[in-house]
Amino acid sequence: MGDFWKNKTVFITGANGFLGSHLTSALVERGARVIALIYEENPGGLFDEQHLSEKTDIVRGDVCDLPFLESIFKKNNIDIVFHLAAQAIVDQALDDPLETFEANIRGTWNIFEAHKRNASIAKIIIASSDKAYGPHDKLPYVEEVHPLQGGYPYEVSKSCADLISQSFHKAFGTPVCITRCANLYGSGDLKLNRLVPNTIAHLYANKPPLIRDTGTSSRDYLYIHDAVEAYLVLAEKMNEKLYGEAFNFSTNTPLSVVDVISAISREMGKNIEPTVIHTHGMEIRHQHASFDKAHTLLGWEPRHTLTEGLKKTIPWYLEYLEHVH
Repeated sequence: MGDFWKNKTVFITGANGFLGSHLTSALVERGARVIALIYEENPGGLFDEQHLSEKTDIVRGDVCDLPFLESIFKKNNIDIVFHLAAQAIVDQALDDPLETFEANIRGTWNIFEAHKRNASIAKIIIASSDKAYGPHDKLPYVEEVHPLQGGYPYEVSKSCADLISQSFHKAFGTPVCITRCANLYGSGDLKLNRLVPNTIAHLYANKPPLIRDTGTSSRDYLYIHDAVEAYLVLAEKMNEKLYGEAFNFSTNTPLSVVDVISAISREMGKNIEPTVIHTHGMEIRHQHASFDKAHTLLGWEPRHTLTEGLKKTIPWYLEYLEHVH
């Protein structure tokens, strides 16, 4: 698959976000022409650090603007779309659910509607999330077993976008696949309220790391480079048999918040007792997904354990925090 991306035109929404920056970087490296949709600046992130604006075609705008998307699809002979743009912060979705529904749901159906009117695009990959499953008693989540039943606003926005993607495939044969990734971590994530960067920042400042609500809730943590690999492999292998399918990308290793904080503390050589802060508690308590389908159909599996991923992640943040302070 070495030359798959050479001279392919790829459109990425949310291109300067955390995952978007890493994916853009990987595609530029592989010789793709990337059209990067940017909604708002993300100063200090990887996109700036790697000067990706000089290596891509930047378009500025909003996925909620259908005529704008249509004009991009009309003007460019796009081979593959990665739709990553989203309002991705759970607490923000509680503060302003309408903004989240607008960005995450309307943004998704606009991609499909623009495609329907310019159907030359060969493949579309939509970023859903393991949060789309909502709470289930039996874990891990399995694509064909667990229904999508998000309850809180962020989860619902992901369930909806996911179902809309499946609906467009069923009704119009849209060539789409859906990714449901576990919690991503790695260098360049500037949403410092997320567990991994938040813990690193607190320990760096010799402050107690924060446990929100309860330390026992469990999640799956996927290293960013493994996620990028998942997106690339999926796009390369997509064909008519796979259109309409959703894939979990995870590690099959659920970890509690305390496990993650302990692992980061070990790597940083710090031993500071965490502080528990009680929040609204409006999050799924336990969630993890099985990546067996991705392994069977795509040959994908994660390459990094949490410790290996943290070894590559922590140095980036230490340097970043040095500059900020």
